[in-house]
Amino acid sequence: MSFPRYPAYKPSGVEWLGEVPEHWEVKPVFAVARERNEDNKGMKEDNLLSLSYGSIVNKDINTSDGLLPESFETYQIVSPGDIVLRLTDLQNDKRSLRSALATQRGIITSAYLALQPKDIESRYLSYLLRAYDASKVFYSMGGGLRQSMKFADVKRMPLVLPGKIEQTGISAFLDRETAKVDALIAEQQRLIELLQEKRQAVISHAVTKGLNPDAPMKDSGVEWLGEVPEHWEVKRLKDIAEVIDCRNKTPEYFEAGDYLVVRTSNIKRQTLALDDALYTDRRNFEIWTQRGIPQPGSILFTREAPTGEVCLVPEGVPLCMGQRMMNFVCHVDSFTGFLMIYLQSDCLTRYIESTSHGSTVSHLRVSQVENIPVVVPAQAEVQVISSHIDKLSSGFNALINEATHSISLIQERRSALISAAVTGQIDVRGLVPEVEAA
Repeated sequence: MSFPRYPAYKPSGVEWLGEVPEHWEVKPVFAVARERNEDNKGMKEDNLLSLSYGSIVNKDINTSDGLLPESFETYQIVSPGDIVLRLTDLQNDKRSLRSALATQRGIITSAYLALQPKDIESRYLSYLLRAYDASKVFYSMGGGLRQSMKFADVKRMPLVLPGKIEQTGISAFLDRETAKVDALIAEQQRLIELLQEKRQAVISHAVTKGLNPDAPMKDSGVEWLGEVPEHWEVKRLKDIAEVIDCRNKTPEYFEAGDYLVVRTSNIKRQTLALDDALYTDRRNFEIWTQRGIPQPGSILFTREAPTGEVCLVPEGVPLCMGQRMMNFVCHVDSFTGFLMIYLQSDCLTRYIESTSHGSTVSHLRVSQVENIPVVVPAQAEVQVISSHIDKLSSGFNALINEATHSISLIQERRSALISAAVTGQIDVRGLVPEVEAA
């Protein structure tokens, strides 16, 4: 669908904004919003919030990466309509979405900047800052070793502004159109989930029953595992790998740290994700790696929140483990690939279910992780099974990648639509009922 442009434009006076509609204004941030600066001393609020993937989400204050409850007194309070900006680590992370609109009262880390709109429609400001974020405006503004910004650094940043009624109309238009786009994204995400479920079923059968349908079977001795090929062994994880737990205390976090602290939230879909990554300094890094730095090619494992996420340690990333993180180093290097596949199967899920005894909170103690039953095929079969699964998985992965690519294209169009609307490159007046724009 194409949209008309405004009848007349004028120079904005801002190089990266270009021309704006003739009747629009350009004002600095401080003219329309103030810094929200309400501390949480005395624990006035305990609704813990976090900025994740461009949205404000709830977190459990009792299981937040080992932070003690009293530490939340240093957090800041935000209210519905506030805009939260994560303007830290601009130098190292240029992919994360850094802005979101708060829809509930709660607390968020004081490392983030919270803006309280005072002479601007909050949804419009949220969309406008999201457009700035997508255009990478913030990255050219940061300063200092880690390129972090405070309110003083952004208060004079120019904002392009139509009148209040027009702001509301643009927000209503974008609410409606982005909801349609989000529905398309949800469909693709559901397709990905179905493909992943099918892929896991293929993996599970291969790593527990083998590739020969006529192979003699035996009872594994593990109720949820059932029968396995007669010539296979079932061992405990600690018998085939060194199982290294994190230290009991999480390293102290620093904005200016140089060493990545891997938390459970950083392990996603068998990869190390750096969204909301935290770092520490050399002193803490050396303390928390006394048992050794996780080596490239070894396996990282989460034993809680969520349980059972795995990924290989990548090359060239000095890291230590935060709470509830573990590291597996196989005694035989060639078994690492098979173990990764096994941990991605539903065997781990069934083991967790068998240990939780119906509890809705799934977590594993160190001893429970050490005693995870692992099937061990004959050495000659390990590579054959791994290659077979890789081949079958490649077909599923191609479909998953296609759906993921579709999501990326849809998200790009979503961002482009938002940017065009809030910078006046398209005229959406009259495209929403007057009641929405009132």
